[in-house]
Amino acid sequence: QVQLVESGGDSVQAGGSLRLSCAASGYTDSSYCMAWFRQTPGKEREGVATMYTGGGSTDYADSVKGRFTISHDKAKNTLYLQMNSLKPEDTAMYYCAADPLFPCTSWNLIPPRGTDFRYWGQGTQVSVSS
Repeated sequence: QVQLVESGGDSVQAGGSLRLSCAASGYTDSSYCMAWFRQTPGKEREGVATMYTGGGSTDYADSVKGRFTISHDKAKNTLYLQMNSLKPEDTAMYYCAADPLFPCTSWNLIPPRGTDFRYWGQGTQVSVSS
């Protein structure tokens, strides 16, 4: 059973930076598609970034391209999301997710949906004030 634990959420001013972490445990030797999603009250969970741990293929939501960077430290079994130039519209609960079967390819071909991912963390809150 894969377990994911997020950390790093905080309250920051617009233009600031945060780095979210997602510590994973219970992995097999298989590679996974790992992702960051975010959700605000009353809205559907939306994909922010995805990364294939077996090959580093990444993609991002258009709203965060050029500002956010997803990365993975295999030795630490930890996924990161570096968020720069934060905007108030980035305010949300951020979730880490993983799935061994999702293709994790270009979002132009297969955009990620919450239902595509089997394992989820509990979330970490990011609040950006103007």
